[in-house]
Amino acid sequence: MADGVDDGAVPGLPATSWAVLGLLSFGRELSGYDCKKWADRSLGLFYWSPSFSQIYSELRRLEAAGYATSRLVAPESGSRDKRVYRITGEGLAAVRAWAGTAPVDPPVLKHGPLLRLWLGHLLEPDRVREILTGHRDHAETLRGRAAADAAEAGAEEAWAYPLLTLTWAERYYAAERDLADAMLADIERAERAETVVTTEKADKAERDEGER
Repeated sequence: MADGVDDGAVPGLPATSWAVLGLLSFGRELSGYDCKKWADRSLGLFYWSPSFSQIYSELRRLEAAGYATSRLVAPESGSRDKRVYRITGEGLAAVRAWAGTAPVDPPVLKHGPLLRLWLGHLLEPDRVREILTGHRDHAETLRGRAAADAAEAGAEEAWAYPLLTLTWAERYYAAERDLADAMLADIERAERAETVVTTEKADKAERDEGER
């Protein structure tokens, strides 16, 4: 038992709550804006990044549950105070219990470009290539972003495990980029083979016609 939370018990909260509580688990006071920025630079590369409205809603939920506390601080510039949140001992115990004991959902692949490739017989070849090229370029952009964020996270000792997830993301998007390149090469080979077969059939038909 730690601060009122049994280590084996998992309170019933949505995944977004655990993600936001996880952002607070690194021990820093964070505003809603800070949470969004951190989520975009880590969670968004391998899970999803909650919207501002989701983050603020979850922060209020976590505070009401006793998993976080908040206070208003004067900004360095401007006239509006901002509210910052810090995880409580009970919140840390809860997120530790969730991370250690809650069922791990397998990833669900919903691959838009691959769905279009599957329907390639309904599209012009140039459109299929355009879709795959766009996906390759997008994957390379995300790979570069993950690499840059990983380089920055490496300076933070507390971010050792988030650094591993960023490294995973970098490798994942590199693989997506390379898979798109491989598919483009496969399409080109298939089109060349089809051209050869069509040419051979035409040549055979012409020879057969000449022999008659």
